[in-house]
Amino acid sequence: QVQLVESGGGLVQPGGSLRLSCAASGSIFRNNVMGWYRQAPGKQRELVATITGGGSTNYADSVKGRFTFSRDNVKNTVYLQMNNLKPEDTAVYYCNYPRPGKIYWGQGTQVTVSS
Repeated sequence: QVQLVESGGGLVQPGGSLRLSCAASGSIFRNNVMGWYRQAPGKQRELVATITGGGSTNYADSVKGRFTFSRDNVKNTVYLQMNNLKPEDTAVYYCNYPRPGKIYWGQGTQVTVSS
């Protein structure tokens, strides 16, 4: 059984930074893709970024140049460094681990960007 636990969310002013973490436990294979998604109130969940086992990343246009996705395969943890945060980044952020036949999600961590 796979478990994903996010942390690091909070309230930050526009222009500020946060670092989200997602710790994975269970049958995690270090070479697999993982992702970060977010869901704002009244909106659909959207993809923020993905990372391969080798560390190659892809980002949504809205976060390119501001967010950085990284992973520590020894700790089975992925990170999302978020800089120059904007009010429109306010959402619940979810860690995602897709496997054949099942997609695992964490419980989410709230990020609020407001002055």
